[in-house]
Amino acid sequence: MVYFKKLAKSILFLKVSMKEKKNKTAYCFDLDGTVTQEEILPEIANVLGIKEEIYALTKATMNGHLNFESSFKLRVRLLSSVGLEIVRDIVSRVKINSKIQKFINSQPNNCFIVTGNLDVWINILKDKINCKMFSSSALMQNDQIIGIKNILDKGFALKVIRDLGFERIICVGDGMNDISMFEQSDLSIAFGGVHEPFDTLIQLADYITYDEEGLCQVLKSL
Repeated sequence: MVYFKKLAKSILFLKVSMKEKKNKTAYCFDLDGTVTQEEILPEIANVLGIKEEIYALTKATMNGHLNFESSFKLRVRLLSSVGLEIVRDIVSRVKINSKIQKFINSQPNNCFIVTGNLDVWINILKDKINCKMFSSSALMQNDQIIGIKNILDKGFALKVIRDLGFERIICVGDGMNDISMFEQSDLSIAFGGVHEPFDTLIQLADYITYDEEGLCQVLKSL
């Protein structure tokens, strides 16, 4: 089901031609729980037997109860003992929403993944998703994470994408960390495919949908 929050704005954008949309619209997606059917960090945590603890931290962060940067550093510290090859194997088996994947694959030059997750953990998904990714980056030593080099500012990532020549940006997300992305976009969609979107995100969104088919219908109509 899709909820239309700003009908006048949506009607205006529906007048844009298919050719113009293809050349001038960028589609930006959160990764965990949006493109993927599950949160990635709790899956990694399962190897250490601390899945419930990491999931609780992740949920509290997404609901705005914890600062994302501090929470993410803590979660990475807890999970950094897992070998990189083990993590890559886990992430390679994370399920991806097939309809969203198909939409992205249909126009890879216009689609972007914008995620706070670490590059060394999620790079293995690039071939499946087939579009450019913006992510946080890790400090590595002997195939082991020893720290975080950079935590992605999603709002800054959208500014970079706009500088690539896109006149319009449509973004999709579900958590607190997507607020800055929504604030920099022209149209935004709160997606509740895995859990209820963060309250502030719902307030900022032009559309709200709770299944990937509804999401893709909205994306194709804009």
